[in-house]
Amino acid sequence: MAEQAASGRVVVVTGAARGIGRSIAERFVAAGDTVATIFRGGELPEGVHGFVADVTDSEAVDAAFGEIESQLGAPTVLVANAGMTRDQLLMRMSDEEFEQVVDVNLTGTFRCVRRASKPMIRARSGRIVLIGSVVGLYGGPGQVNYSSTKAALVGMARSITRELGGRGITANVVAPGFVETDMTAALPEGTQKKYRESIPAGRFATPDEVAGVVEFLASDAAGYVSGAVVPVDGGLGMGH
Repeated sequence: MAEQAASGRVVVVTGAARGIGRSIAERFVAAGDTVATIFRGGELPEGVHGFVADVTDSEAVDAAFGEIESQLGAPTVLVANAGMTRDQLLMRMSDEEFEQVVDVNLTGTFRCVRRASKPMIRARSGRIVLIGSVVGLYGGPGQVNYSSTKAALVGMARSITRELGGRGITANVVAPGFVETDMTAALPEGTQKKYRESIPAGRFATPDEVAGVVEFLASDAAGYVSGAVVPVDGGLGMGH
């Protein structure tokens, strides 16, 4: 087993090759943490150690965490960010479209949390941050599969809190709204305008604004915050 990183923290961010996950990983690197990612492919930010695995494969996830532990040290922070969408209207959504999104977004998160929590339990310390979405509680047309998985993360975080809270481990959900990513940039300008008009803040979030909230929840300052859902949505999901 490798010695614990000099910073005192090994942070695992799943899906750090792009979008929100990339910004989260960059934020932890800038803070001096040792950062690893479990990802399927793509170019990683400077300073991030990549371990290729598919979160739908339990054996691959276990092996990746084993490599992280042997090369970098035991993770003390997990940010479960990897996810996917396969949007479709309810009556047209196939079993495959529903099940695939569940396997990646929900069961994949479970696989990572289950494995990452083992060294945290031994250390009696840890931070688990699950990346949800405003649509998990607000809902979204054509997103029965995606919104269901994001809503389920709330129950997961709160169950983890009740099970592991006495061991110094916190579990929280960050629920972003619309964020400036390649996905939103590809939307027609008219669609982007419609979305912005629905947001009280009148704009999309930057990925770094989401990363800042994740960084706080992973910090010592958030040691008494657990089972929470923290929106980063410019007020879009108020009351939900």
